[in-house]
Amino acid sequence: MAMFGDVENRVETARKLARFDPGAAAKVLHATACDDGMDDESRIDAAEELARLDRAAAAHAYLAIACDDGVHDGLRVEAAERLPGLDREAAAQALLTIACDDEVHDGLRSSAAERLPELDRQAATQAFRVIAEDDGVDDGLRSAAAEQLLELDPRAAAVVLGLIR
Repeated sequence: MAMFGDVENRVETARKLARFDPGAAAKVLHATACDDGMDDESRIDAAEELARLDRAAAAHAYLAIACDDGVHDGLRVEAAERLPGLDREAAAQALLTIACDDEVHDGLRSSAAERLPELDRQAATQAFRVIAEDDGVDDGLRSAAAEQLLELDPRAAAVVLGLIR
């Protein structure tokens, strides 16, 4: 990829290339979006362009960004939020990864978990349980997670709340 120079030129070159060879452009954009050595915004920009050419490759790229703990938390969530229209299973995987990552800001973890029930109830149950059991999470968010868990899986909620073992 060194032939493309800086990142902005790489994405712009891929845009121009797409007019003549969409497949080659998609490869450049996918490589850029999945390159953890690139800056976060450039990776998102590349994935966004990629979505116009190859939805499956874009889903893979957004998933890679969302699951990369080296990417800024807010951009990880942004990448995950773009996934449902491309690949619901990948979206659930990305949101679950964010919700269960104790290095991510509590509010973003909770937000990611709240998007899960419509995609994957089992993943949502897992996410809410992890948050509810994490004593490092704000008490209000833990309580809200336990309430969500109660709606999804009363038995799991009872275990988390210490009502049964």
